[in-house]
Amino acid sequence: QVQLVESGGGSVQAGGSLKLSCSASPFIFENCAMGWYRQAPGKERGMVATVGNRGTTTYADSLKGRFTISRDHAKNTINLEMNNLETEDTARYYCAACRTPTDFTYWGQGTQVTVSS
Repeated sequence: QVQLVESGGGSVQAGGSLKLSCSASPFIFENCAMGWYRQAPGKERGMVATVGNRGTTTYADSLKGRFTISRDHAKNTINLEMNNLETEDTARYYCAACRTPTDFTYWGQGTQVTVSS
């Protein structure tokens, strides 16, 4: 069964905004840290933002002030508000949940974000 389902990707012009969402099972949502990662062609996957199960957030330095991660407890969902998008933000964005010492246990299929100039 699919553990995490991303939605909200699409194509926008530079300067625009998108909101991504990741739906999780109640067990995963309530017990695990979750996060957003992204990967562009030819690039390694990198962290965008994470939120702990008690609400602590972290962000990639380059994205602070433009991206915001949040938990929606009513929907067992985490969101990623992306503002003032740049062409460099073009990537496939993945939702992750439940930390291990070096990785996350669960990964979604990803949702594509394409930013054009």
